[in-house]
Amino acid sequence: MKTIILKRGKEESLERFHPWIFSGAIASRPDDITEGDLVEVRSASGRLMGTGHFEAGSIAVRMLTMDDTPVNDEFFAGRLAEAWDMRRRLGLITPTNTTFRLVHGEGDFLPGCVVDVYGHTAVLQAHSPGMHFARHTIARNLVALPDAGIENVYYKSETTLPFNAALDPVNDYIIGKYDTDVTLENGLKFHVDWLKGQKTGFFIDQRENRALLRRLSKGARVLNMFCYTGGFSVYALDGGAASVDSVDSSAKAITLTDANVALNFPGDTRHRSFAVDAFDFLRDMDHGAYDLIILDPPAFAKHRGAIRNAMIGYRRLNEAAIAKIQPGGIIFTFSCSQAISKEQFRTAVFTASARTGRRVKVLAQLTQPMDHPVSIYHPEGEYLKGLVIQVQ
Repeated sequence: MKTIILKRGKEESLERFHPWIFSGAIASRPDDITEGDLVEVRSASGRLMGTGHFEAGSIAVRMLTMDDTPVNDEFFAGRLAEAWDMRRRLGLITPTNTTFRLVHGEGDFLPGCVVDVYGHTAVLQAHSPGMHFARHTIARNLVALPDAGIENVYYKSETTLPFNAALDPVNDYIIGKYDTDVTLENGLKFHVDWLKGQKTGFFIDQRENRALLRRLSKGARVLNMFCYTGGFSVYALDGGAASVDSVDSSAKAITLTDANVALNFPGDTRHRSFAVDAFDFLRDMDHGAYDLIILDPPAFAKHRGAIRNAMIGYRRLNEAAIAKIQPGGIIFTFSCSQAISKEQFRTAVFTASARTGRRVKVLAQLTQPMDHPVSIYHPEGEYLKGLVIQVQ
């Protein structure tokens, strides 16, 4: 195994169990090291710090172990079994809930790896070259999990791997083959297109927030902005909403939303959908037209250089909704940008509220669910921020 030597003092982050080594912390590395190599990491004094995957970027090593544990087939089998057992103990694996995240990267101590489960199919994403090269080992161990019932593993990493790694990944089945299917989340049915849909096909991270929305939807006129496949819309209808309007700039997303509404509420006239720009829709809608609004936009900032423009976007979006919602109305507002902190997002919503001059209170602070765990040593893993606010 190849060895990386750290600069003096740069082992301190590893002593705090942070799983990333940045390129500037490296004193020396072999000339023949390549993307995805499994490397041992040593301090300047020669002390073994652990083992990880190397990559040619700002993050140079993603640590898999902080000791001398071998990284082999048994290693991956053990980490996957731990992740499966946790989801089982959380009560996520039931006949009425067949949709959950099985592996959440650093939160499950498998940095660079994401696995979402939809019934008998696991969708595997690699976010690092090392996990790309480990994909067949991971897939074998997924189908070998006792009582998991995973029969198919679809690999979907064409858009998640570093572009400069030149790995040329192909989205395809590693094991089995099964077309897109209907999956269950909290008893509701959803078409999941893991072949062509965004992410792994469904935004599992909003499951508990959708359940909360269902509790607050009875009798409400609901607007679901950036609806994608209509998850919030279906939950609102199930909660007894008087009406639900779904908005997305993508006509394909609207088609998926309509299909999911029809799957659960065939012929229900409470639902309407609009393939239009969200900001245009908010600008043109009447004051007081809605009692409950969901703002769940795509990531406005995918890196720190985009934070300023993202903050402007969050402020504009929330200001438009706060200004026009019915007095006493409720807004679910989110940021899924890892580069935006909870404090920055809250500041954007505060600024938006102040600019409208309306009285606004925070009812709840939201985050990702328990199958998207955050390592205590890696707070960067807490990417989803949300507020439930009431506007008078």
